[in-house]
Amino acid sequence: MLGLMGIGLLLLFMLLLDFPVAYAMFLSGFIGMCFVIPVDSALTVVFREIWEGFSSYGLTVIPLFLLMGNVAFYSGISERLFESANVWFGKRKGGLCVATILACAGFAAICGSNAATAAAMSRMILPEMKKRDYNPVFATGTVACGSTLGVVIPPSVVLVVYGLYVGQSIAKLFIASFIPGLILTGFLIMCLYLTSLIFKTPISKGPEITEKELSLWEKIKKSQGAIEALILFLFVMIGLYMGWFTPTEGGAAGAFGAIVLGLIRRTFKWKELKMATLDTLKGSCMVLMLVIGATVFGRFLTMTRIPYLVADYVSALVLPSWAIFWLIMIVYIIGGALMDALAFLLITLPVFYPLITSLGYDPIWYGVVITIITTMGAVTPPVGINAYIVSGFSESLGLGGLRVVFKGVMGFLPAYIFTVIVLMIWPKIALWLTKYMRV
Repeated sequence: MLGLMGIGLLLLFMLLLDFPVAYAMFLSGFIGMCFVIPVDSALTVVFREIWEGFSSYGLTVIPLFLLMGNVAFYSGISERLFESANVWFGKRKGGLCVATILACAGFAAICGSNAATAAAMSRMILPEMKKRDYNPVFATGTVACGSTLGVVIPPSVVLVVYGLYVGQSIAKLFIASFIPGLILTGFLIMCLYLTSLIFKTPISKGPEITEKELSLWEKIKKSQGAIEALILFLFVMIGLYMGWFTPTEGGAAGAFGAIVLGLIRRTFKWKELKMATLDTLKGSCMVLMLVIGATVFGRFLTMTRIPYLVADYVSALVLPSWAIFWLIMIVYIIGGALMDALAFLLITLPVFYPLITSLGYDPIWYGVVITIITTMGAVTPPVGINAYIVSGFSESLGLGGLRVVFKGVMGFLPAYIFTVIVLMIWPKIALWLTKYMRV
């Protein structure tokens, strides 16, 4: 009963009092502890959790990978990535949308944040789509959903937080999510054309701008942006795969590599360094506060034994494991649509993680799957942060507001479900590369 009251208090803080999610989790967890154990003991537990959390070496991976993504953005790598994709696909009908998804996938490989990817791509791509008279529904939906690849394709902040929270290898999670990220990218492109065919709505209202057809060699020369991002991504991923460095060292190496590329290009100067550092500090503080708040609330739930009671109850149901799994996925889809997806993941992990492991699912595989489902929350109404970011840019360009963005998003949502179904049918897709890691 105390556990349920604590969950009710959390909802009260978030929904009615409009507390930030991190503080709502922290306060409701601490107040709940005071009813379970003496106040002095609760304070000791909270202080220990804060100290252990902020002094954890593993958490340093978060600001380092965020720094790598911010440096890549401010040094112009994201812009050159889109230009490279546009060279190959821009002349096709609807090709600008395909180029957008591929550019998002490329930037995701060096960024790790869907919000950063959404802001970067909206700023560059939406004006170009307006110039080519693209349907606003497809234009905004493509940017919003394409940017969610930022937390699926490694490095990913969500995978880092998941790995630290449940004690799984971050390097294995990164390697395991690579192929599923490519599968999701393919499904997003497929959904783009299928939605256009099913609803008989053209992706572009006007004709594509006709530029001079480039030769193969000219296209390769104009693809330098993709080569830069590929070098940076492979440098980090191969290092993790071969065991040359830890995830934290990989984040540092990636950030250093991004700075070097910016200096070589002479596009990364003192002003860009200050902005990249400031954005990294803001993003890191947000994620770290979420982790601390979720840790305190999770410790309270553990004291009330709710996670174990839920696991025992669900395990006793006369249902196959796959049916229980999909019930959990439905909870994540609904929860991710109502509040910040990462925060909801952290709130529910103490409850669902023991259940998932008791059903025999691999924790690495589950981390990849739950990241794909969680990232849907970044684009689904009413709390889709990516949709809000894209709508801010689209409204200023006359492409429509939030309603248009959410309408465009709906055509891409099956891509996430299809990817999870593929991973359920063939789980080795996610685990295959991890078997050969030298760690």
